[in-house]
Amino acid sequence: MIGNRFPPASSPLLIRNARPIGFGVAEGETLDIMVGADGRIAEIAGSIDAGSDVRLVDAAGAFISPGWMDLHAHVWYGGTDISIRPAQAGAERGVTTIVDAGSAGEANFHGLRELMIEPARENVYAFLNIGSIGLVACNRVSELIDMRSIDIDRIAHCVEANRDVIVGLKVRASAVITGSWDLTPVRLAKKLGRVLDLPLMVHVGEPPPLYDDILALLGEGDIVTHCFNGKFGGSILEDEDLYTLVEEAAQRGVVLDVGHGGASFSFDVAKAALARGLPPTTISTDLHNRSMDGSVWDMATTMSKLLSLGMSLDDVVAASTIRPRQAIRLPYENLLSPGEPAEFTIFEMERSTIEVKDSKGVSSRLSELFSPRHAILGAEAIAASRYQPAPEAAIQSCPHCGWAL
Repeated sequence: MIGNRFPPASSPLLIRNARPIGFGVAEGETLDIMVGADGRIAEIAGSIDAGSDVRLVDAAGAFISPGWMDLHAHVWYGGTDISIRPAQAGAERGVTTIVDAGSAGEANFHGLRELMIEPARENVYAFLNIGSIGLVACNRVSELIDMRSIDIDRIAHCVEANRDVIVGLKVRASAVITGSWDLTPVRLAKKLGRVLDLPLMVHVGEPPPLYDDILALLGEGDIVTHCFNGKFGGSILEDEDLYTLVEEAAQRGVVLDVGHGGASFSFDVAKAALARGLPPTTISTDLHNRSMDGSVWDMATTMSKLLSLGMSLDDVVAASTIRPRQAIRLPYENLLSPGEPAEFTIFEMERSTIEVKDSKGVSSRLSELFSPRHAILGAEAIAASRYQPAPEAAIQSCPHCGWAL
């Protein structure tokens, strides 16, 4: 696969005084980690002597976790009217792996691959939109008007030609996209997923189709993104029958993904679900150029929101590292072992009084904040920090859908 394709570095990298979290190993003690020039872990010990040719990163007691992964972002810059560049959501924000969630369809996937995925220093994968044109003019020109929008043979060919980077199929199941087409696109996507042995990511929005009916089609490994949205017809708390269906889906292995976005995350829904014992499986941002300066900002802020609502530090880290890797069938065990590719995020937890908003405009203050310091990709250490959004006065959003105006 194209992931962990780190080019050889000029010299080894030594990470000193890092506190591991999220690897399934004993936590608390700081470790030194030597990464060879080939990008693989060479040695792990309480203390490692550095040779003259070794570059140093002193974590100074900060946490080191598996690399943060954003399971839902839009990074087909120039190919859609909403996408950002991978670098805007990636290593400089502590994110080592990005998954584009359906920006491209079979007709334009070659551009996403050649112009975004291959040049990126981050690992970039993609869910292929079943609509041939993808999100070229998102929410202005639907990618799923009718059957003329879907070419099954070309989808299959595109997947087979790009198995190293296509990790699933994406369908947006919402009336603003499909009109009254209801469940047909989801049924087609699910059938294609079975034939091609790929999980399905479903965007759940305004009905039709009903969230209840979508869940009945999904099985182990399929993904519901925007799981904590507050829209009518899409909120898991709007009636007890739907909530029970979501619980049952999670129990049979359906992945519940946050997919924050500009219109798809509610503090009230997330807090109530967590209080009732229904956490998200994965945390993702749905970053694009209409959400970045709005309610989302970056991965660190999204993780901090879930921490503030009641998830534990360990669970937030797992939902942002190990579980997304599982969701797209990447190796997720023994990531802190000699011989494994080095892909880490070094971060601190900071005290905070920052005010943030959900997608409905509800404000909350965060008392604790994930603050990335470095993204480690092979033997390269990229300095990282949180995103600083544009002034709120400069942002105008539609009150109904959250898209920037």
